[in-house]
Amino acid sequence: MMERFPDIEVYLARVTLDDINAWLQEALNAPPLNPAGKGKWKTRGKHEGEEVPVLLVDSAADGFASLWFDSHHTPWHTDQECAQHAAEALQIEVRCSLGGWHPGDDPDRFWQVLPGGQEKAIEWPDSGR
Repeated sequence: MMERFPDIEVYLARVTLDDINAWLQEALNAPPLNPAGKGKWKTRGKHEGEEVPVLLVDSAADGFASLWFDSHHTPWHTDQECAQHAAEALQIEVRCSLGGWHPGDDPDRFWQVLPGGQEKAIEWPDSGR
């Protein structure tokens, strides 16, 4: 059985709140995101009866918003699974970490997922190499 990540975080390219809300409603039966401070939005979804707190941070990095699910009770086992689902549902580029991060890992290595199933490892932020 696939190991579940303790939480899930993905980075969304330019996308509207309406689109994110529609996707969260479908994926987690979550009510619309509410403002929670400057550039932050929160909601709570449910998956298999368990509550899933969700935090969206506008412009977390390079024009990408961070979407964080603070629970292991999500429909996805890993960040990558969530990124694949989000890229298709929202038809945007989604990025996530390459997996569980360990000391010594390159923190700038990310997984890029594009609609249509294109995926690859990238350097992010692009260090211009």
